[in-house]
Amino acid sequence: MTPNEFSSDTDEPGVKVTPLSNLPREGDEPITAMMMREITRPNELADRFPLVGLGGSAGSLTAFEQFFRAMPPDTGMAFVVVTHLAPDQDSQLPQVIQHFTTMPVVEAADGLRVRPNHVYIIPPNRDMSILHGTLLLFAPTQPPGRRLPIDFFFQSMAKDARERAVCIICSGLGTDGTLGLKMVMENFGMVMVQAPETADFDSMPRSALATEFVDYVLPASELPEKLLEYVRQPDTRPRREEAESSSKPAHALQKIFILIRAQTGHDFSFYKRNTVFRRIERRMNSHQIREFTHYVRYLQENPSEVEALFKELLIGVTKFFRDREAYNLLKARLLPLLRQKPADSTVRVWAPGCSTGEEAYSLAITLLECLDGVDRSKYLKIQIFATDINPDGIDFARIGLYSENIVPDVSPERLQRFFTKTDEGYRIKKEVRDVVVFAVHDLNKDAPFTKLDLLVCRNLLIYLSAELQKNLIPIFHYALLPNGLLFLGPSENLTGFQDLFQALDVKWKLSRRTDTPSSLSRLANFPFSLTRQHAQPTPASVSATMTPNSSRKEGPFATLVQRVLLRQYTPPAVVINPKGEILYVNGRTGRYLEPAPGLGGMNIFEMAREELNYELSETVHKAATSRQNVVVENVKLRLDTGVQLVRVTVKVLEEAEQLAGLLLVVFEEQPTPRRVRLGKAPATLNDQHESQTQTMEKELQYTKHRLQTTIEEMESSVEELKSTNEELQSANEELQSTNEEAMTNKEEMQSLNEELMTLNMQYLSKTEELSQAANDMKNLLDATEIATIFLDNDMVIKRFTPPVHRIVSLMPSDVGRSITHFASTLRHERLVQDVQQVLDHLVTVEANIQTTRGEWYAMRILPYRTLDNYISGAVITFTDITSLKALEAQLLESTRLAQAVVEAVREPLLVLDAQLRVLAISQHFAELFGLDAEAVQGQYLRELDGGGWRDAGLRQHLDGLLRPPCTPFDDYPLDSNFSNAGPRRLLIYGRCIATNGQSTGRILLGVREAS
Repeated sequence: MTPNEFSSDTDEPGVKVTPLSNLPREGDEPITAMMMREITRPNELADRFPLVGLGGSAGSLTAFEQFFRAMPPDTGMAFVVVTHLAPDQDSQLPQVIQHFTTMPVVEAADGLRVRPNHVYIIPPNRDMSILHGTLLLFAPTQPPGRRLPIDFFFQSMAKDARERAVCIICSGLGTDGTLGLKMVMENFGMVMVQAPETADFDSMPRSALATEFVDYVLPASELPEKLLEYVRQPDTRPRREEAESSSKPAHALQKIFILIRAQTGHDFSFYKRNTVFRRIERRMNSHQIREFTHYVRYLQENPSEVEALFKELLIGVTKFFRDREAYNLLKARLLPLLRQKPADSTVRVWAPGCSTGEEAYSLAITLLECLDGVDRSKYLKIQIFATDINPDGIDFARIGLYSENIVPDVSPERLQRFFTKTDEGYRIKKEVRDVVVFAVHDLNKDAPFTKLDLLVCRNLLIYLSAELQKNLIPIFHYALLPNGLLFLGPSENLTGFQDLFQALDVKWKLSRRTDTPSSLSRLANFPFSLTRQHAQPTPASVSATMTPNSSRKEGPFATLVQRVLLRQYTPPAVVINPKGEILYVNGRTGRYLEPAPGLGGMNIFEMAREELNYELSETVHKAATSRQNVVVENVKLRLDTGVQLVRVTVKVLEEAEQLAGLLLVVFEEQPTPRRVRLGKAPATLNDQHESQTQTMEKELQYTKHRLQTTIEEMESSVEELKSTNEELQSANEELQSTNEEAMTNKEEMQSLNEELMTLNMQYLSKTEELSQAANDMKNLLDATEIATIFLDNDMVIKRFTPPVHRIVSLMPSDVGRSITHFASTLRHERLVQDVQQVLDHLVTVEANIQTTRGEWYAMRILPYRTLDNYISGAVITFTDITSLKALEAQLLESTRLAQAVVEAVREPLLVLDAQLRVLAISQHFAELFGLDAEAVQGQYLRELDGGGWRDAGLRQHLDGLLRPPCTPFDDYPLDSNFSNAGPRRLLIYGRCIATNGQSTGRILLGVREAS
């Protein structure tokens, strides 16, 4: 038996099961740089067979038939079919599917253990899940129209089977299965979808494809072949004991990271290697690539695959109120925090890794509900920063439109309060949308948002390496305000940072920030922390390190020294500073000074001849300390010609500001007696001894004096050094504090800059939306060709449409001017008063007005109402009704003409409307019955002439004329006694007046007397 084939624990002998993949769990350490897999013992893999879930609803039976007819019976996979079934009818689906396959097909039962080479069918009116390979049934908690059984099962299958899970979406209506396939993808399973064009109903397949997490899209009959190919492909990755080869280099993963970073700008090197490898292997499997080096080459040649891998690594499975118990706990902890907030303050929240926005909106809804429990007089503003590195997810979240599969996760009360039902699904209401700011933000490199009351980072850290997690937790602590809340996922922890956060709930990982100061050393470890720049020497410090004579040996200094020396001294002399450094040499000083052995230097104490050494040192020291001139006589200097007496004078230079602090040392030869010059020895031994003693005492006295002076100077220097050291320590502490404040301020500035960039992106998005809306509004107003003027509450023109210029001579530059400044062509003097009436009483004013050019307009003035139902001015519309007025005039003229014709004929005629009122009467009719033609117009026929025309038969005939098919009648006899004409016997005929074959609702009655 090969390492990839294992016996199942089914009762059928000889069945060999090929596992989908034997990937390590989340917490495992990577074996090699190429994710070498550890061989698992066969008894641990007895149940590790692939589990295939098929979901469908309307029209899926055809897909199931095609699928199972093409699926061999001995694949070693187990199949679970989940469909939408009528809750009140027994299902015949197991018997039907049994006709398509030789595998056993059974209806699932509670506690039934799943076996390979079996098909399990969900029973009616039940939700089904799987745990440790056992099917569990539940009574539905949602009404039939809102149940999502496919999502319910796929989510449990993803957690139970993980990388062995395969989900297949077939024909059906709605979006059931979309959320479940994301869970399967998150747990490294495989997703297949029936090609929408082959499905009887393509809603479910297309909804699945919209997630972009689908591995294969094929007709139902071709799905089994691809599934078998995927499951049975050999595992080519090396084992622990295998060494890395040239085909599996350790740097292949780094190359993939570089390709992703080059195209997307995001670095995934801090993500867990196990997770990254699983995602890469999924993409390799989908392209049938077995070697990492081949996949690297494939990425180089196909930039679209880099984008697909990037989305694969970013797969975000989220939903509204994930872990509802955790949100209830968060709500209970938020209430005290909100009650302590001062009035008119802002509640700041950050939700990194927001994916498609469900979590961010869940937080917004939770906070809005919490505000219901806070004193209404204390206004609090909510500001939620929702960030992610996926631009597509951010764009989707900004729209705030979600499909109907959110119904099981959101209570009916919340759906009614915070969502608006549309044809596409459920849209977030404006009050929720306005408190959330969405932005693209990389947690790995961008500055964090600060001064937060709540930071929610759920199920994100589990994908990051331990190193990055250790860097992020101090950043979270820094970003939160004291007593701020940190809300993590149930699989995340704060190990090693218990000093920064106090645990409030261990199960749901809710913690409170402690008052422990943020450690700058911890913050500095984060990738986006500021790099410390080495201090560079300033020009001042450079100049301070220069030797004194470097700036004085040339230029004006030399000229100044020469002028002083020429005025006062001609013997050999040197200019020195108190340290003995020679700055200027005058005359021939070689008899007194000579270069010292070793490295060259220009110090008078080092260059002086031995006989002058201690004399010069004493003299210079006295002159420097007393700031007075000092002269030493009869200093013996041994030369080649003999001993020479020398006078050494040290003068303090004060002639110019540039010479302040400098000393002038002058060497003058004195007359020397012959005996001294020749250096004759003393006459007696005592004289010689006394001479030597005097010399030694003189040197000793000088040495004692210098030693005492040195000790005093040293003690003074020690005190000064102590004081300086204390000052330096104090200054160092201040500088350190200043440095910490500077770094903190820099971090805050970065955070504020990040917020400003985020808000700027939000404003840019809003601007684009407003620009699009403005374009749509402009085109709509232009298309209507209705003259429209928008005014504010002060009658100032805000906007108008081009047709207005035919009524009021307005130009684009007139926006911002009052409407009262312009004359119009209307023959209407009350336009301003009408607008004021609308603004004052919020009524609508309508009127038909003619212009001076003879055109007619229907003017309508309405209040301008904002979306918040505020009155912000008025809107005047002018609709051109000139053609209608012309038609009305023609109709009136035609009516008058017809009336004149009726009045002029010599027969008694009467014209009635649909209510049987008199419209026209001929003169002969009026004379026949003694009526006033003008007085009777508008009277009902039944009231005419004292009620003489009231007759049921006549009324029946008249009603027949008014109803289709408008049957005319002739010579209807009417015997009646008329008040003016007396008893008469009449013959009446009736006709319906029509125009172009259509009834006008008018009746023509003709009358003649019976003979």
